[in-house]
Amino acid sequence: MKILEAKNINKYFENPVSFHVLKDISFSIDEGEFVSIMGKSGCGKSTLLYILSTMDTQYQGDLFFAEEKMSGKNSKELAHIRNAHIGFVFQFHYLLPEFTVLENVMLPAKKLDLLNHTKIKKEALGKLEMLGVADQAFKRASRISGGQKQRVSIARALINNPKIIMGDEPTGNLDSKNADNVFKIFKEISDLNKLSLLIVTHDLDFAKKNRSHHRNGRWTNNITIKLTLW
Repeated sequence: MKILEAKNINKYFENPVSFHVLKDISFSIDEGEFVSIMGKSGCGKSTLLYILSTMDTQYQGDLFFAEEKMSGKNSKELAHIRNAHIGFVFQFHYLLPEFTVLENVMLPAKKLDLLNHTKIKKEALGKLEMLGVADQAFKRASRISGGQKQRVSIARALINNPKIIMGDEPTGNLDSKNADNVFKIFKEISDLNKLSLLIVTHDLDFAKKNRSHHRNGRWTNNITIKLTLW
């Protein structure tokens, strides 16, 4: 099943002059596929990610999520789809420092409002346990290390059991050891849950790791898309 598909995506910046930043971008991501988008700073990687995540609707072309057309939906519909089906991990984790680790992870599920507080808390603790930071659950987010914060942000991205995780330079603010740990976490998540991954990066080492790997008796080809300025 195709989780995400872009057909002839074009994006223009109009101020101060018209600039064609993305030209005829077409590709798809299948269930469980791990895709990297590479390119130098300023080439349009994050711009493309914001379109693919439905946050930017000012583009030409068609975008499909789980084979349902996103282009033309209103902001309320898109916000619900993002919260229910897309998990986000960014270079800067954007945890709320005055909240505990557990409260940060629970927030997207509270907004989705499908489970009661007790079940959301149980789900959040389970995600933190899976990522090896359950012992940090009741600390304020401001009191944990950078590597721990990124693990917590991944737990938060997973809380609603999304179909795809999207990452914008998720290892860009980490040292090599923690960056390697984050990559391993992403691969394990993809393998165990058939979760699709779309990661924007300029980190060549990270992208090189994203190669064919064995899953459930078959080889899965992962993709690296390279963007250049037009």
